[in-house]
Amino acid sequence: MKKPPLIILTGPTAVGKTKTSIGLAKAVGGEIISADSMQVYRHMDIGSAKVTEEEMEGVPHHLIDVLEPTEEFNVVSFQKMAKEAAAGIYERGHIPIVAGGTGFYIQALLYDINFTENDGDDTLRKELERLAEEKGTGYLHEMLREIDPESAQAIHANNVKRTIRAIEFYRQTGKLISGHNAEQRVRESPYDFCYYVLNMDRAALYERIDRRVDLMIQQGLVDEVKRLAAMGCSRSMVSMQGLGYKEILAHLEGAYPLEEAIRIIKRDTRHFAKRQLTWFKREREVRWLNVEEFHNRPEEIVEFILRDLPFPFQR
Repeated sequence: MKKPPLIILTGPTAVGKTKTSIGLAKAVGGEIISADSMQVYRHMDIGSAKVTEEEMEGVPHHLIDVLEPTEEFNVVSFQKMAKEAAAGIYERGHIPIVAGGTGFYIQALLYDINFTENDGDDTLRKELERLAEEKGTGYLHEMLREIDPESAQAIHANNVKRTIRAIEFYRQTGKLISGHNAEQRVRESPYDFCYYVLNMDRAALYERIDRRVDLMIQQGLVDEVKRLAAMGCSRSMVSMQGLGYKEILAHLEGAYPLEEAIRIIKRDTRHFAKRQLTWFKREREVRWLNVEEFHNRPEEIVEFILRDLPFPFQR
């Protein structure tokens, strides 16, 4: 059977994915599936740089504002929800455009990765969570480094959830999760896909990131986090681990002044963008698009992609 078409438009944070993806969707009769780990949550608009109704320009968006901040969202739930969204898009005769910067989510959908479920016994996970609380995230990350250096390199020390998952996978299966992920990466995709990564000069990207953080503060990020805290959201929730949210929450709890929180957000967002680019460089069949070569104009990028697409679409 002929594979269904799929377009991926990704890149580091602040590179300009939103505007370009909407222009592309309008040009090909597409609908957008968000591959963002934060925009899925309601009430978290400023810190996630969530696309607004006005910015959507009538283009249907999926996996945005569908969960409460108290709910957990991970790669397995993304994969399930994204596949359901794609099925509906195909039924309407449209093309799904996966837009967002979470490379692991994109990979999970693109190659229909099989996530080995555990046996339902969460004793080990709870023990590892307790260790993280008692001895800190660095202790747990060092445990992972001894077991699986490749995974430790790929997973940030502060990402407790993924660190625990990698240790848990090894303890339960005797296999390294890095090897499992490598096996999954060579799977054949069930889609006829085109994978575009937007990129730009690193200094210019970092400048954009700094400006975006300043704008978030001006737009009321501190008040947004205050409202979330009043709703009962705490640092233990997946939603509050997002960049911008955990730092402002720490500021509100008295850990450091606002100026320091802003500095940390900018620094960690730059580091995040660098990790995103490293991830995309590992992916197969990727076409890199330098936005400066298109005069920083999303419409020029869209025109290039339209000429490049190997499958038919309605303009």
